[in-house]
Amino acid sequence: MLELLRIRNLALIDDLELEFAPGLNALTGETGAGKSFILRAVNFLTGDKLTPDMVRAGRDKAMVEALFVVEGVECVIRRELAADTGRSRLYVNDRLSSLETVESLKAGLVLHTSQHGQQKLLSPAYQSRMLDAFLPDKSLLGERDRLRDRLRAVAGQRKDLLDRVSSLSAQREFLDFQSREIAKVNPKPGEEDELTAKRQALKDRTGARQALDGALSLLHGQGGDGLLAQFDRLGRQVRGLVAAVPDLREEAQVLDDFRLRLGELDGRLRRCDLRAAAGDLEAVDARLFELAQLKRKLKRDLDGIVHLQQELRENLSFLDESGLDLKRLDKEEQELADALQAVLARLHADRRQAATGLKADLETELRQLGFSEHVRVEIDFEPHEIFPGISEERARVLWVPNPGQAPQPLDKIASGGELSRFLLALVGLLTQAEQPTLIFDEVDAGIGGLTLGTVAERLKALSRRQQIILITHWPQLAAKADRHFQVRKEVEAGQTYTRCGQLSEADIFEELSRMAGGGDQGQALARELLS
Repeated sequence: MLELLRIRNLALIDDLELEFAPGLNALTGETGAGKSFILRAVNFLTGDKLTPDMVRAGRDKAMVEALFVVEGVECVIRRELAADTGRSRLYVNDRLSSLETVESLKAGLVLHTSQHGQQKLLSPAYQSRMLDAFLPDKSLLGERDRLRDRLRAVAGQRKDLLDRVSSLSAQREFLDFQSREIAKVNPKPGEEDELTAKRQALKDRTGARQALDGALSLLHGQGGDGLLAQFDRLGRQVRGLVAAVPDLREEAQVLDDFRLRLGELDGRLRRCDLRAAAGDLEAVDARLFELAQLKRKLKRDLDGIVHLQQELRENLSFLDESGLDLKRLDKEEQELADALQAVLARLHADRRQAATGLKADLETELRQLGFSEHVRVEIDFEPHEIFPGISEERARVLWVPNPGQAPQPLDKIASGGELSRFLLALVGLLTQAEQPTLIFDEVDAGIGGLTLGTVAERLKALSRRQQIILITHWPQLAAKADRHFQVRKEVEAGQTYTRCGQLSEADIFEELSRMAGGGDQGQALARELLS
């Protein structure tokens, strides 16, 4: 039950608080006063979208808050709409929540019918869902959806597999060619960089060997006439001069030391191993040339070729194994199709059983709403393909409002008033289990005369079972309310406001008189209704 509704800064509503009663609550007022905004606020609270322009001019945000009581447990839902971004935030019991959470609660909180609901009633898809609400085992619907979705997924995988096989099969010759060309060279990741570095190292080593040979040639010369031999002769000559020229003793010692250093250098140079087989550099150059040819042929860099090599292996392996995969998917698809057919057979049987009960209940409800004692409802079943080769029987409501007519669809013969009463009968049956708050938005459209009294009595009877919020322009319906609210539009200081307040007994009399046309005739009807 919806106990309390508060709306702030929504459209023309500044700050509005309504405390609803159990039973029947009526909202009345002139056309355009803003009754629909109140219901849009409830719908916004339970998941509908509102645009930022619905926030009252000059305000940062709009807020709708409601207190529901379900089986003695209170649930407070609040939703806010930002004027600048259009984003909304939703809170359940003061905790930030999601629309999915409210959607899961909605069925037990509010059921909103309207003139739009009448048009939905004409839809065969809606009529089929309506019948499903009366199924003895609703788990079959979930099992049907699960199997259907899984079957579609497997069929999708099978199609994707066939498409890929077809595409790769057309390229098989080219794939084999690329694979062979790569296999001949068999490149490795990073190989080109390693070979380039190795080539530079070998070239550096070759240059160093040439320098070593030149240094040793200078030290030894040809025929023993290198620096070593020359320093030996020079040292002997200088030492021969020392006896005659003592001042040369120090220079002779320097020459001896330098000769010793040259000897040490010669030993170290001889120990240097800078040998590099000429074939090493040639092999590296040959490998680099081979890789360059492969790159030109395949028009990719080496990393791309290595990646292509793996891709080719996978594609060729896929083509080789695709036959087994297709057989596996064919088998799975057939098993799912058989399981879905079995579930549908049970579902069809349950639907026909539910249709029998719904038909009888609807006929009873319609007779109570002023239809002929001869009114009949028929529920026909039409095949609807849900997967190639698999059809599901879906219900369509047919009726005969008058004797002597053949059953016809609702959209062919039902007037607005007849649809209104049909919707009222249907809602009364649909909500027997969860008993949410029922919101009737001008469901009495197209109804007049004595039928109004019948509809009013049915609404009143229904309100004894569960709470009803009724928007109406008919005094015959409003007079049945346990709590009556009037919606009105007021202008203050150049600003327009939508107001709504609970009416006292005297105010109710005045409002019913207005709704009845005013004057003596309106007052007379109001007295009669209230009596």
